[in-house]
This record gives sequence, C-alpha cells and structure tokens, in this order.
Amino acid sequence: MSYIANSDIELRLGTARYVQLTDDAGTGSANTAVADEVRLGAEGEVDSYLAQRHAVPIDLTAHAELAAPLASATLDLAEYRLFARRRAVPVDVIGKRDATLAWLGRVARGEVSLPSLTELASNPASGIRAAAVGEERTLSREELAGF
Repeated sequence: MSYIANSDIELRLGTARYVQLTDDAGTGSANTAVADEVRLGAEGEVDSYLAQRHAVPIDLTAHAELAAPLASATLDLAEYRLFARRRAVPVDVIGKRDATLAWLGRVARGEVSLPSLTELASNPASGIRAAAVGEERTLSREELAGF
C-alpha cells in the first residue's frame, strides 16, 4: 500500500520543478521511473522507522486518519531525495526532511504515537517485548546493604 503517488510529488513541487528533477534525459517530460524510485525509497524509509513498533505498511483503509501525516512525511523525504539527485538541496527542504526523520525516530522509540483512532497492529517480526509485572519491592538494595 502506497502512502503517496507520483502525482502527489508533482503537486507538491509543481509540474515544472517535477519535470526538471526527474527528467535525466532532457526530453522535457517527467521520467516516471525516476519518480517511482524516489517514491518507493521514501516509503521504504518511512516504513523502516514505523516497523520498530507497527506492522508495515500501515493499512490506510483501516486507519484513514493516518493518510495525511504519512503522506506528508513521505513527501518530505521524496522531495529531499529528488533535489539530492541534482544539486544542492534547498535549506527548507533539508529542514523538512530533518523534522520528519526526528518525528519518525520518536515514533520508533515510542516517545510519540501515530494519531490513530484504533490500535495499530504491532510488527510480528519485532518479537516478544518483555514487561515487569507485580508489586514493588518490599526491601530496596540500600535496606539490604548490611546483610
């Protein structure tokens, strides 16, 4: 399942810039193979972070509320990747990418959650997560130090 389409990248950049950044042969038209490569790479990067906690790709039919934030994050990464193919990347594009990677890192570490209305499936490949349960210790290490 895709978070974005090539047309979303074109809409974000504008047609002239989209053609400029994807047209390696100088034909004057966008190269969809280049756009596909960039889009799939950006989606894979998003999923590589999300996979720390969730089954990926995220099912946007079951979690439609996540379509916008995941599309935005994926577009930020795709835009950066397209500019990086050509020349120096504009500062604002670098800033968007850095902010997106920071957010994805916080999601991966569990510091923030995806804004889902229902629970997301966890990644079965991440294995069993341990948790301590039970009552607190009766005696602390300090209280047992002399024994």
